[in-house]
Amino acid sequence: MDKGTLIRTLVLILALINQLLVAADLNPIPGSEDVWGQIISTVFTGAAAVWAWFKNNYVTARGKAQKEVLTRENLTK
Repeated sequence: MDKGTLIRTLVLILALINQLLVAADLNPIPGSEDVWGQIISTVFTGAAAVWAWFKNNYVTARGKAQKEVLTRENLTK
C-alpha cells in the first residue's frame, strides 16, 4: 500500500471505532451532549468513509499492477 492509502484506511478505522463507541452509549468526544456527539460521530464516519474509498486504493494484486503501469507511463501525479 502507498502512504495515502494507508492514511485513509487508518482514518476510516478510527472513525468506525468512534462510531461503535457512540452506538454503545460511550461518549468518545468529551464535553459534548449526547445528540451532538452522535451527529459529530456520524459526520466524521461518513466523511472518512467517502475520503478513504473514493480515492484509488491499489490494494489488490491487479490494482498494484495497474498502478505500476500508470507510474511507468507517467500517468500519475
